[in-house]
Amino acid sequence: MKVFNKIKWVSGIVLIFGIVLATNLIDRDNFSKLRNSTTTIYKDRIVASDIIFDISHLVQKKKLTLATADTLLFERNHANLSDKIDVLIEKYEQTKLTKKESDIFEVLKTQLESFDKMELDYFSGELSEKDAFVELIAGIDESLYKLSKLQVSEGKLQMLKSNKAMESIELFTQIEIIFLVIAGILIQIIILYTPKSKREDI
Repeated sequence: MKVFNKIKWVSGIVLIFGIVLATNLIDRDNFSKLRNSTTTIYKDRIVASDIIFDISHLVQKKKLTLATADTLLFERNHANLSDKIDVLIEKYEQTKLTKKESDIFEVLKTQLESFDKMELDYFSGELSEKDAFVELIAGIDESLYKLSKLQVSEGKLQMLKSNKAMESIELFTQIEIIFLVIAGILIQIIILYTPKSKREDI
C-alpha cells in the first residue's frame, strides 16, 4: 500500500474516531445530568417531603395532647414523640438543602427545641407565657408548610433540568446521524480520490 493510500485510510479512520469520541462524550455528559436530576428528585425531594409529613404528623399528636390537657397521655408519649422527631430531623439534615431551605430548617429546629421545653413547662404548671406558646406552635406549622412548598418548587426545577437534558440528548442524536452521513460521504471521497497526476499515469 502506497503512502498516499495509507494517508487516505488513516484520515478516514481518524475522522470516524473523532466523531464517535466527541458524540460519546456529549452523550455521557447529558446522561450524567439526567441521572443526577432523577436522583435528586427522589433522594432530596420526595424523601425530604415524606420526612416533613412525618414531622408534621408527630407535631399534630403533640398538639392533640396539649388540647386534651391529658397529663397521663403526655407523660406516656412525650419522650417517644420527641425522640422520633429528633431522628427525622437527623434524616432531613442528610438531604441536599438549598440555601433558603437550610435557613427555614434551622428556624424549625430552634422552634421544635423551644416547643419541647414549653410542653414540659405547660404540664408542670410553670408556663407563664401561653400566648408565646401559641405563637410558637403557629410558627412551627408555618415552617413545615414553607419546607413542604419548597420540595414542590425544587422538584419542579429538577424536572425542568431533566427535560432539558433529554432534549439535548435527542438533539445530539439527530446531529450524530447527520455527522455520520457527512463522515461517510467524506470518507468515500478520501478513499476514492485519486490525484490528477496519478490518473494521467493510468
